[in-house]
Amino acid sequence: MNDIKQTAMITIVGRPNVGKSTLTNALVGEKIAIVSSKPQTTRNRICGVVNRGDTQFVLLDTPGFHRARTRLGDYMVKVVRESVADVDGVCLLVEPIAKVGAPEQALIDRIREEQLPAVLVINKIDTVEKPQLLEVMAAYSAAYAFDAIIPISAQEKDGLDVLMEQLAKYAAPGPQLFPDGMTTDQPERQIVAEIVREKLLRNLDKEVPHGTAIEVTKFSERDSGVIDLDVTIYCEKASHKGIIIGKSGAMLKKIASHAREDIERFMGAKVYMETWVKVKENWRDNLNYVRSFGYDEQ
Repeated sequence: MNDIKQTAMITIVGRPNVGKSTLTNALVGEKIAIVSSKPQTTRNRICGVVNRGDTQFVLLDTPGFHRARTRLGDYMVKVVRESVADVDGVCLLVEPIAKVGAPEQALIDRIREEQLPAVLVINKIDTVEKPQLLEVMAAYSAAYAFDAIIPISAQEKDGLDVLMEQLAKYAAPGPQLFPDGMTTDQPERQIVAEIVREKLLRNLDKEVPHGTAIEVTKFSERDSGVIDLDVTIYCEKASHKGIIIGKSGAMLKKIASHAREDIERFMGAKVYMETWVKVKENWRDNLNYVRSFGYDEQ
């Protein structure tokens, strides 16, 4: 049992593809948030839990802050804005580019509005030389008086101890919020759905994976410990359904196989999964569909 005496609730924000989920996974020490090279991979706020010394850190991984073009996009932007409130501190995660972009400026304005302690975290430092890094620091220092500017590589797990030491300064005395061994507040069904969606993002091109939503309609455990899953993949067009299934079902089999491996790793049990693909045209712009797939205002 950890002797937790204080907690720090920290929101991690930034534009799409800066590495928020990679950072969250690296700090938690296991994969709780899906990652891909495509923007807007994260759709919901995901909570990661880290116990370190006498402090429990609750990390809120958020969708990439972007200009919304659909009802789903509106929801994602709302999640980010609402996550920058009622927390102990904010990590603004940026790439090593010596210019404060519009999404970053909007997030800085939100931090200022809420008067929250904030640290600037410059990710992907393994991709630049020191002079360029200094230019990035100068650009952001001119934009806002951050408590600290910390260069890291989430991928290489470089600089994470320094970041955690800074975040510990935002901790407040309080009881342990999550029990030992708990690394996320996501229900198992949601994690299963997210893993399947990650494999769609990694195996399919262009707009097709962005128009998908996942529903886990069966989640049961046999006496033998095997977990039975029924998973439905929804897409926006009939032509997309054909792409997801692939020739002779090859693409769907590949996606399901990769997903099952990750799900078994997460659950620590054998998994039997059946997968279907259905069409719900333009669901991302239908508020009822958006809500039915779990993207709902809390």
